[in-house]
Amino acid sequence: MPHKAADRIRNVALIGHRGAGKTSLHEAMLFEAGVINRLGRVEDGSTVSDFEADEQAREMSIGATVASFDYHDRKINLIDTPGEPSFIADTIASLRVADSAVVVINAVMGVEVHTERLWARANAEGLARLVFVNMLDRERADFFRALESLQKAFGNHVVATEIPIGSEHEVRGVIDLIDMKARFFDAGDLGKTVRTADIPAENSDELMERYLEGEEIAHEEIVTVLKGGVTDGKIFPVACGVATKNLGTTRLLQALVEDLPSPAMRGALTAIGEDGEEIEIEPDEEGELVAYVFKTHADPYAGRLNYFRVCSGVLKGDSQVANATRRAKERIGQLLTSQGKEHEQVSELGAGDIGAVAKLKETRAGDVLCEKDRRISFAPLDLPAPVMAFAFEPKTKGDEEKAANAIRRLEEEDPTLDVHRDPQTGEQIIAGLTQIHVEVITDRMKERFGAEINLKPPRVPYLESIRKGAKAHGRYKKQTGGRGQFGDCHIEIEPGETGTGLDFVDAIKGGVIPKGFIPAVEKGIAEAMQHGTLAGYPVKDVRVTLYDGSHHSVDSSEMAFKIAGSMAFKQAMEQADPVLLEPIMLLTVTVPEDVVGDVVGDLNSRRGRPLGMEAKGSATEIKAEVPMAEVLDYARDLRQITGGRGDYTMEFARHEEIPGHLAQKVISEARSEEEVRA
Repeated sequence: MPHKAADRIRNVALIGHRGAGKTSLHEAMLFEAGVINRLGRVEDGSTVSDFEADEQAREMSIGATVASFDYHDRKINLIDTPGEPSFIADTIASLRVADSAVVVINAVMGVEVHTERLWARANAEGLARLVFVNMLDRERADFFRALESLQKAFGNHVVATEIPIGSEHEVRGVIDLIDMKARFFDAGDLGKTVRTADIPAENSDELMERYLEGEEIAHEEIVTVLKGGVTDGKIFPVACGVATKNLGTTRLLQALVEDLPSPAMRGALTAIGEDGEEIEIEPDEEGELVAYVFKTHADPYAGRLNYFRVCSGVLKGDSQVANATRRAKERIGQLLTSQGKEHEQVSELGAGDIGAVAKLKETRAGDVLCEKDRRISFAPLDLPAPVMAFAFEPKTKGDEEKAANAIRRLEEEDPTLDVHRDPQTGEQIIAGLTQIHVEVITDRMKERFGAEINLKPPRVPYLESIRKGAKAHGRYKKQTGGRGQFGDCHIEIEPGETGTGLDFVDAIKGGVIPKGFIPAVEKGIAEAMQHGTLAGYPVKDVRVTLYDGSHHSVDSSEMAFKIAGSMAFKQAMEQADPVLLEPIMLLTVTVPEDVVGDVVGDLNSRRGRPLGMEAKGSATEIKAEVPMAEVLDYARDLRQITGGRGDYTMEFARHEEIPGHLAQKVISEARSEEEVRA
């Protein structure tokens, strides 16, 4: 079967805040297009989109799902994206390969915080957008209030092209403001029966007043201006309906075909060439093959399944391509188009189209596939950094390799997951965007790969330092018959400059310590600094001067001077007014205006120091410095304070001295742990 031409394709991402009904709308459009013969429900776990067991259990989308189908002689690649911020990586990647987005709004809540963030993401990718106000049948649903919130958030270029007939549970149709016709639905047959009629008299005066002021414009001119304005990102039409009842879906599908741009209409995508210069990739099927991989799914049985968009050229099954990102060759086997977890084999995919391929050896999300070996890439996705960290260990001893393999596979499909070993505490750390994010990862490790891990809060990486100078004498002498051991050194320590770690100064004169033994003294001091005298934490920023000592012509050795250096440092540090330092984090918290006071109060209770606030659309951005020990569970608490409407980023700022009463608590706990280990 030949591929679809670029001007006959629509790549559309459904985006919006969690709970707006994107998955239900995705399902309704598949039902309306005749792809499925029954309308699945999120609550029943029967939708095409949310097919993973954990998505069905949690009743939310965790990964992006592609459904490809034909409608009115167009191929539509419809991508249902997660609305939960924990899984935004798939949403951002989907926006990279879409040409337009349908922004789904809850008619009760209107524009929510995450909607604004996703709108900005879609804008940054240059996507055309239309809005679907969903859930009109809910109690307190108000289309006009939702429209007002849209215009307040995104400007007056957000324009209603439909308004509902009736409200809440009495919604029975919509008025098409372009064709100036009323469309009534029979909810009993899931919107399959649509009756077109003149606009009801009770609506006519209101329409004339609100939408038809001024000179009358010809229908053809309205359609032309609307299509051009949507493509150029200057007009954002607002449609409405009830996805769970398939109300308003027919007109929305028509809008996807008639109003949203094809890859051909959108034009060239910008890539980065070998010398870092920008190059334009036209959606030309006669051009060289360039395909961008936007999603990887890790399957324990089928291997990796990579989803991609063909940016240029034609990708054929049973062919060989070059991975420009990893400088590797790949063998393309079967090409697939998707409808959730179901796949259909195709022989080729042309420019602008979206598909999938299994069992590539090297390829991951973010890679670029080419017809021949060449240097080409796309700008990396701007992904949030993980902030919710846990220490972990296998539930069963001996399962370290199984757990490591499972995490490695899941890292391939989730670039916001960070797994590493903390060099200071020695703990294995798994970090995600939220606690839900990490919980989902651990569940998938168990379900897909049979690997179970235990999570616990990570140890705070405290440090130790000194407030004043001190001198000490380290002398190591051991006689056991035959050759003995002898090392002798005098050192002076004092606070060093920030960031220097160990600043070692060799001030030996007259050869009292031979040059060959001085590095051993430094090494002994460096090793002693790994475990300070207060609580066993590493010591930072100390200047150590080696100024005197003695040696024995027979018994002295590098080992003896290393031990002597260690002894001297420990002795000196105890006299140098040692102090415990804690890591301070810079938090950037974005929350709705109505909870700013609660959030600032909570930060103050965590020993935080607010640095300032700045308006960000309808939200407020708060910057504050807070000790790490106080924000290990911040993701959970912020969710509770804001009702899930806030988020934050966190980065290390510096270490600071911990208050005395808290220092004693940390020291006592550390010494108790040491006694247990001993």
